[in-house]
Amino acid sequence: MKYHFQNKVGWMNDPNGLVFFKGKYHAFFQHYPFATHWGQMHWGHAISDDLVNWEELDIALYPDMPYENDGGCFSGSAIVKDDVLYLFYTSVSHELGQTQSMAYSEDGITFKKYENNPVIPNSPLGSNKEFRDPKVFQYEDSYRMVVGAGIDNIGKLLLFKSDDLFNWEYVGELFSDLQFGPCVECPDLFKIDDKYCLMFSSIKSLPHRVNFALGDFDGERFVFDNADDPYFAIEIGSDFYAPQTFLTPDNRRVVIGWMYNWQRAVPEGQTHVGAFTIPRELYLNFDDKLCMRPIREVMPYVKTESSFVSYSNGLLRIQFEGKTICQFPLAYEPTMQILEDVGVVEVFILGGTKVITTYIC
Repeated sequence: MKYHFQNKVGWMNDPNGLVFFKGKYHAFFQHYPFATHWGQMHWGHAISDDLVNWEELDIALYPDMPYENDGGCFSGSAIVKDDVLYLFYTSVSHELGQTQSMAYSEDGITFKKYENNPVIPNSPLGSNKEFRDPKVFQYEDSYRMVVGAGIDNIGKLLLFKSDDLFNWEYVGELFSDLQFGPCVECPDLFKIDDKYCLMFSSIKSLPHRVNFALGDFDGERFVFDNADDPYFAIEIGSDFYAPQTFLTPDNRRVVIGWMYNWQRAVPEGQTHVGAFTIPRELYLNFDDKLCMRPIREVMPYVKTESSFVSYSNGLLRIQFEGKTICQFPLAYEPTMQILEDVGVVEVFILGGTKVITTYIC
């Protein structure tokens, strides 16, 4: 691809640890370097000056500890404190199941795992089978961590707090919902203008769906704006999952997702699988509706028309070589921003109120 990041070899999925540190953007990702399918997870690593052109570095985290001897190093996040970069991730072992661990670095290149890992060895639900993907963020003068979880086929979002990033205390459930069972994945909680937003992925929805909800957060509880119907989707395409957000130095809330999906077959002979979406800026429009638009750094690649995208008879269609890849009903022809890259199309509709991300071949 020309301006989407993809790894050089092997499998990649969830973006992890998105952060700006020591003058560079850092993006880590779920990675199995030995084949084009899921395996024991590592953390791949890439850096960028502009969020468009990426340089892949050596693997940041290997599953080389006893508490990672099963699934390896699952997804997580990054935070900077006192000029040190901390990575939080789910460590998966035969003995303990899914636990939360931490690694740190002073240069952003080489990482040391904390000697007292896991920092959260037990799920408060009583089972470590579904307990993963920690997202850590600062809240006032302390820190919070949201972790996806589930039990008895009920998806849950759990909240922890810490004063020092090393010692974590369970606060409670932010939500519990049968429709997202068996486990909430890749949660995020962040402030945008004067609102807070929950973002998470659901493995139960087919095709996979990324959910958003707006509300208020006081450090311990999340109160939904619309308690009767709180969750909504912005992305309606098939190839956007496990997104994560971070703040740029100029205070933009940027989100990057995994551009692929679990049902997609890997073409024979392909040496690498998966990619990042274009980074997108999250914002509230004049109607206080949450939207996603391409970041300004990718605007030179944005088009308003595409030979792959058309509208007629109330349907927006994405087509390739005469085959309809996907279509969506719309009452009228919308304004669009379109990004094309090798084999993929991203379509931002009406200022990013809806987005379609899909592979066309």
